[in-house]
Amino acid sequence: MSRLIFAGTPVTAVPALRRLVADGHEIVAVLTRPDAPLGRKRVLTPSPVAQVAQELGLALIKSSKIDDATHTALVSAGADLAVVVAYGGLIPRRTLDGVPHGWVNLHFSLLPELRGAAPVQHALIRCADITGASVFVLEEGLDTGPVLGMMTEAVRDKDTTGTLLDRLAHAGSELLSQAVAGYVSGQVVPIPQTGEPTLAPKLGREDGRVDWTQPARAVRGRIAGTTPEPGAFTEISEAVLKLARVEEEPLVDHLSPGTVWVEPGKNGRVLVGTGSHAVALTEVQPAGKKMMRAADWARGLQSEDKVLLG
Repeated sequence: MSRLIFAGTPVTAVPALRRLVADGHEIVAVLTRPDAPLGRKRVLTPSPVAQVAQELGLALIKSSKIDDATHTALVSAGADLAVVVAYGGLIPRRTLDGVPHGWVNLHFSLLPELRGAAPVQHALIRCADITGASVFVLEEGLDTGPVLGMMTEAVRDKDTTGTLLDRLAHAGSELLSQAVAGYVSGQVVPIPQTGEPTLAPKLGREDGRVDWTQPARAVRGRIAGTTPEPGAFTEISEAVLKLARVEEEPLVDHLSPGTVWVEPGKNGRVLVGTGSHAVALTEVQPAGKKMMRAADWARGLQSEDKVLLG
């Protein structure tokens, strides 16, 4: 077994950390981002990785960037290899070179597709049927290093970024386990990436705005890819309406884009027209309220059964 540095921050990185510990590796240091304010009261809270590291009694380094002090702490930890899973910061060249076997990264796409900070989000926005995860050797370029291993994962109809990323985090921890063992032993040799790269930059709030003139499949992908963050939304009567996952309704094609139609009956579906056929809303969150069933929200609309979303 090897002596490892582990760098990660969100809950997505936790399965990988736990798997490497279970494999018997000695985690000589855990690098994570500093405590962040959470909730309405903005209470400073350790990252999910920090919480697990504390639970396991691992040495913690909290830093938003690898400055001189952080660099010194990392390279003096005596690690054989460093592993990164969604740390949230760049690893400078001198720090990459400061560990004997270098640094490897678990990335949630099939490289060179979707290089960048939000590969799962962009996979869903682009309506991909298949995505996956890659373990590669870090270098200074953006996710450009040679690959140690890949796995594929089918995208399901009801997936959001939250559900798909959770599956990839757990399946990817197995891929990472095998790649780390093989790389340190010399049984796995890095292979250069091949194919045309695509990018997956970090999303902002406006990336969650739904364009109802797009086909239903694209609308569904946009909402799925921005759920839970940064959040999908539209506007109704100039007020923001947040949206949860939607379902395509190919038999309903008479609604113009953005028009809402509430089916008759107590639990009638709430349908919205798109550039092709309709989609059915599942849950919505009006301004100042909690997420609720779309049917419950629809009962509060004005008497007209059609409202234009913008």
